Amino acid sequence: MSSMEINSVLAQMRSMSVQATGMAVESEASNPASFSTMLSQSIEAVNNTQQKAGALSEAFIKGETDASLAEVMVSLQKSNLSFQTVVQTRNKLVDAYKEVMRMSM
Repeated sequence: MSSMEINSVLAQMRSMSVQATGMAVESEASNPASFSTMLSQSIEAVNNTQQKAGALSEAFIKGETDASLAEVMVSLQKSNLSFQTVVQTRNKLVDAYKEVMRMSM
């Protein structure tokens, strides 16, 4: 690659970075997401993951899918991992709340 091609690629990367940053700032300003909204979306995503994993597992057991055992197990592990992440997040939030309540004013 010549230096002109490298400079061209770098310029494109910089312009894409500026565009992405500009879009992120605009979307945050126009629609600020509250913590409760983000939390409910996360819980909904975990629920969807668990439902899909359960449906895939049932379909595999009944022989109604072409999915392999490995795909089913990976799906179940993803579901378990996402659930454990939510549980640990909840535990950390409860600990933080307790710590704030223990602070003296």
